[in-house]
Amino acid sequence: MQVESPDFVVARDGSGDFDSVQAAIDAVPDFRDAETTIRLESGTYEEKLVVPTSKTNVTLVGEDPEETILTYDDYNGKENRFGEEMGTTESSSCFLFGDDFTARDLTFQNAAGAVGQAVAVRVDGDRAVFENCRFLGWQDTLYTHGEDSRQYYRDCYVEGRVDFIFGWSTAVFEDCEIFCTGDEGYVTAASTTEDTDYGYLFRNCEITGDAPDGSFYLGRPWRPYAQTVFVHCYLGEHVRPEGWHNWRDPDKEETAFYAEYENEGSGFTPDERVDWARQLTDEEAAEYTLETVLDGWDPLERLADADARSSTVDR
Repeated sequence: MQVESPDFVVARDGSGDFDSVQAAIDAVPDFRDAETTIRLESGTYEEKLVVPTSKTNVTLVGEDPEETILTYDDYNGKENRFGEEMGTTESSSCFLFGDDFTARDLTFQNAAGAVGQAVAVRVDGDRAVFENCRFLGWQDTLYTHGEDSRQYYRDCYVEGRVDFIFGWSTAVFEDCEIFCTGDEGYVTAASTTEDTDYGYLFRNCEITGDAPDGSFYLGRPWRPYAQTVFVHCYLGEHVRPEGWHNWRDPDKEETAFYAEYENEGSGFTPDERVDWARQLTDEEAAEYTLETVLDGWDPLERLADADARSSTVDR
């Protein structure tokens, strides 16, 4: 997607305003009300990126998600420069704390491989939007961390093996591909709080992968009140018939909310699901609108504005 008059351009070869993404982020005025658009030229940016709380309304736009890659390779247990072992949070390749962050046409990657927890991106800011982005990792790829954070993912690709979409936030995934890799695993590990109305909603997504048949659970509850719902999704044959796992804690079966509605594919076996999960009624499914789940925030307005600016450039 072309961007009309970006505020900053980042290019590895020095032809832009900056040669690192972090330098461009640092140049954004603190708590700016207007959008700051940063265009990333094609390239692999090996840097541990932080968008702090003070950097609001930041938009990162790549040229193509296959060619514009933000990557790092920290992982849980790796030693930092002081000889101290990192935890899961510290492993993040990218930290997004600022509100109203937007990313388009980018890849967020943790390149550590099959070494345990290794986060590609941790999202804390409210009203975060991702369009046509890839999230690549193995375990704990996408950390939806902020308890009060609302996040929207459209036309994105998320890949991993164990709990590779996890955290406290309310997040909607629409028209996304969720790719399961490895011999067995879990797609989600929500930790929704008791006083949060909604957790994860997957709508019109495809749950694909190269994993063996019947090897992946749709989710397990990291915390007791985990919420995850799949609506109108395609489930591949690698999805286990029982669908959900209680994380070896039967008490969580009483508090977690796991549900589906009108899914399809060989991995959709409603009659074989665990008895503590549910299939939504038409009336219940009708409540899962963007406006309701995201508490009045409409991320499509932001994307429509971006599309309008892009079409102006294309003409």
